[in-house]
Amino acid sequence: MAPSLNDDSPPSTIDEAFTENNLQPFVVLQKGSSRKSDRKSSGTGRTRRTDLSSASPKNSANIEDEKEDENMNLRMEAFEFVWSKIESTIKDVLRDINMNVFSEIQTWVHQSFDTIRSLGTPEFPEATQSFPIITDANSKRLFTGLVLTKNMEFVDDLLTFEELGKHLKYQGCHIANLSSPDFTAKNGVGGCLRSLLRQFLMSSLDPADISILASWYREENCNNPVVVIIDDIERCCGSVLSDFILMLSEWVIKIPVILIMGVATTLDAPRNILPSNALRCLCPFEFTLGTPAERMDAVVEAVLVKPCSGFIIGHKVAVFMRNYFVSQDGTLTSFIRALKIACTQHFYTEPLSVILLEFASEEDNLVLEIERYGLSPEVIWKHVFELPSCQRVRLNKPTSESLAHAFSELKRLQNQWRAVVLCLYVTGKGEKVRLLDLFCEAIDPESYNQGEFDTNMKAEKDPVLSSSRIKGHFICKAVRLVRDLSTAQLGNLLKIWENLTVGIPEINGKVKELLPLLNAEDGKSSKKDLTVTPRRHTSRIQLNIEKDSKSLSDKATNLIECMVRDYMHPTECIPFHEIFCFKDADKLRLALIGDPRRRIQVDLLEFQKLLCCRCCTSSSNALLPSMHDTSIMYKLAQEHGDLINLHDWYQSFKSIVLCPNSKRKPRQSPLPKKRKGIKEAESQSEASIQARFCRAVTELQITGLLRMPSKRRPDFAQRVAFGL
Repeated sequence: MAPSLNDDSPPSTIDEAFTENNLQPFVVLQKGSSRKSDRKSSGTGRTRRTDLSSASPKNSANIEDEKEDENMNLRMEAFEFVWSKIESTIKDVLRDINMNVFSEIQTWVHQSFDTIRSLGTPEFPEATQSFPIITDANSKRLFTGLVLTKNMEFVDDLLTFEELGKHLKYQGCHIANLSSPDFTAKNGVGGCLRSLLRQFLMSSLDPADISILASWYREENCNNPVVVIIDDIERCCGSVLSDFILMLSEWVIKIPVILIMGVATTLDAPRNILPSNALRCLCPFEFTLGTPAERMDAVVEAVLVKPCSGFIIGHKVAVFMRNYFVSQDGTLTSFIRALKIACTQHFYTEPLSVILLEFASEEDNLVLEIERYGLSPEVIWKHVFELPSCQRVRLNKPTSESLAHAFSELKRLQNQWRAVVLCLYVTGKGEKVRLLDLFCEAIDPESYNQGEFDTNMKAEKDPVLSSSRIKGHFICKAVRLVRDLSTAQLGNLLKIWENLTVGIPEINGKVKELLPLLNAEDGKSSKKDLTVTPRRHTSRIQLNIEKDSKSLSDKATNLIECMVRDYMHPTECIPFHEIFCFKDADKLRLALIGDPRRRIQVDLLEFQKLLCCRCCTSSSNALLPSMHDTSIMYKLAQEHGDLINLHDWYQSFKSIVLCPNSKRKPRQSPLPKKRKGIKEAESQSEASIQARFCRAVTELQITGLLRMPSKRRPDFAQRVAFGL
């Protein structure tokens, strides 16, 4: 293609020439379209003036669309950043919870490996032979670690055993992870062996032979143990698992295999699955992981309470997620999935959610640049002032500095709320106060107010009133526990409060005021213990000690009451919280649980909104032949009751489909050949209408809105769904 006439100087480098050659077709096409438009404009004479007048609103609309697209792209980038931070935090928390158990398993694995090696190490020819070397029963026992997970669903255990395998592999062990699909009656023991060879040798061999594994172990490294992890033995086929254990016991001297098996219910589960000859080959050791409630509290503390990413959830969403967690058998995976969907919907619906990138930073002073968020400043400020929480606060000047100051204030109040919640949690942790329940109460903007708190505190002082009004109130339960603590327990609790309130001088200073009183009380008690006193003064001294300790516990109780009353403000009561907080529980419920039957009915009745056709939107209430057959059938079904007569239903459908042809009167053709062709066309149209009718009825049956005719009433169909 020839170069442009305006380009007098040749390209200086080869790259520039290559780039220009690539861009030339687009330039020429653009010039060709402009020349064509110039020709049209020169012929009419007034087209150019009209185009100039109509171009400005179009360009402005395009600019707004481009800004919205840019804002959406920025929100998606912010979502990826925030969720990656949340996900990495969850993995770190779960890894830290199980680290103590992983260390115990690691120590046991190496001790078991040393015990196996103490029985002797065979040479290469003996190790690869198929017959056993030693017939002693003790030499055939497999060291087996039973890991109690306490989960009803094995979904949460997949990540746990994956992390366990990575931990042992990092310590030099050869790891193979097996699951219940490997232990099926269809595949037998060969399926387990093929899975082992595929993970160790990085290749699948058929037929599978365990002597190949023994040869690999001698050639690869005979100084490290071989660990086989089975995530859930209760889902495995008992006979296949028994044969697998018996086979490994014959080769335990040649291949030092150590089993780790996950148990969900009780440690007696192997006795219910395996026969006696397989149980005699096991040398079991027990390990117990944390409960699902403990793991949930750790995740809630790290993600929702502590400053992880800046994203928070509202009270209704938290209550729904708690109930969803309980209804799903306490699976942490379902809770994390719900949290991810809530985070996705928040970034999709909130234009200013991009600010979470700056809000998630550790800096206290936020610097906001409104122009970077993809929207014009007018649109952003209009959205900010339309927030419900912003109606209570008046900004002097709508500037980035004033908005950043408001966000810093929100961050400060959140830090105070976070410290009080953690103080309440460590107080009631010994009495099984769960952080998830405490979190749902602490973020409730409606039930938590000054009047109700004072009522609850009065109820705490009155035992009769307390038992009748605050039963199940976790905040007041934690406050009541402070009053019942001893002096030593109270001292440990105050030290924990001091560490939790570091960086919050309003609360930390009040906690430090009680510590000298506690130290003085400890000094008095120690002096009184060393002093020899007569018996008549012993009772009086004991009363004074109890009185002093009671006064100290009362002061600690007053402190926690003050913390709850003055510093635990729910997030939904703070201005501008809508930018960071997701509160639409109904939308989350539809995304997780859904309402498919109602959604199908709405789509069938309001199909014109989805199809966006002009012929149906003009008269949406009338039935037209251009509509979808299933929509026509469902709208006609609304005219019937519980039972629908198939003949009447078909005739109504036929009259609507043939509506345009009903206005034309067919003329009689004098020729018999033409009459025969018309009859064939009518019969074909009748057959096609019947086929369309049957297909629509079948679709309504598949969607669950219709029940097909029975033998008792073959001419009637039954409606299943009524109303929305």
